[in-house]
Amino acid sequence: LVNGKDFDFEFRIALAPKFDATLTKADNIVYSKIEPTEEMIDGQAKAYAQRCGEYKQMESYESGDMLKGALVENVEGGIDVKEAVMMPSYMKNDEQKALFEGKKVGDTITFNPNIAFDGHAAELASLFMIEKDKAAEVKSDFNFTIKEITRFVASEINQTVFDAAYGKDTVKSEEEFRAKIKEEIASRFAVESDYKLLLDTRSYLMNRIGKLEYSESILKELMLANKEDKDATIDDETFQKSLDELTWHLIKEQLVKNAGIKIEETDILEAAKDATRAQFAQYGMGNVPDELLENYAMELVKQGKSKEMLVNRAIDVKLIGAIKEAATLNEESISVEEFNKKVAEND
Repeated sequence: LVNGKDFDFEFRIALAPKFDATLTKADNIVYSKIEPTEEMIDGQAKAYAQRCGEYKQMESYESGDMLKGALVENVEGGIDVKEAVMMPSYMKNDEQKALFEGKKVGDTITFNPNIAFDGHAAELASLFMIEKDKAAEVKSDFNFTIKEITRFVASEINQTVFDAAYGKDTVKSEEEFRAKIKEEIASRFAVESDYKLLLDTRSYLMNRIGKLEYSESILKELMLANKEDKDATIDDETFQKSLDELTWHLIKEQLVKNAGIKIEETDILEAAKDATRAQFAQYGMGNVPDELLENYAMELVKQGKSKEMLVNRAIDVKLIGAIKEAATLNEESISVEEFNKKVAEND
């Protein structure tokens, strides 16, 4: 009774279907392991050496070098830049670019900047040191006399590189350096392999459990009610994908419950550290100080949207560990290309 009036309420209840997602050693799931190759190790070693490199003055030009010199327009009273700087490797026109190959300090090259840079006003303005609208109108040939050739030279593989990559005296030989790189790459790949294990477990259990029966009419009503466009409809393909996601959500909830997984603040912080560590690794920073890692991770935890993502990540980490304990893993070693192809097939 509300304000002297009687109201009748009608409830429509959809019960979750019953199923058993328990994993035992009788369940065989593939675990795809990527082995680091010598080429990968070489590439990472070169990247570390590159970061410890330095700029050196050279006598002859090679692609990628930076040139400094006098740039003079071949017209009366034309543009005259005493200290022009450019990198011919950035030129769009291959014929113009080739004019600089093998040239030495003191040589003069005649070229056309407008053709060389495909009329790109910003690049021409930077070269001529004038406004962009004026630079775009300059179509003449120029003489460029080379005064300096600067090249970035990667460091040799030495103790300086070892210390910069992994901390002072952690690595003391090239053999140890390569072993450390292999370990670093393998660690990154392990995260990818674990993620794929979760995808494969999803496919395996959904196939094993089969199609679950839902109250589809109620689910469609709920989905439509949550749409901003109240005149919208839901096609069969979209609805089926939603059912698949719901099925996996229910399976995952049961797996988490069966494994007794609980998430503490320390788990969330550890997930934040993993996310931060991965972000630094993308920039080739594999040796981040613990204090810096902790500070970045704590800032990430404080962000509201990030915290929900970190909780889910922490759950996934513990769930993957539980899957490894419960099921039988059939380990396979595959290449990165094969691995990426399989992940794409799962998406």
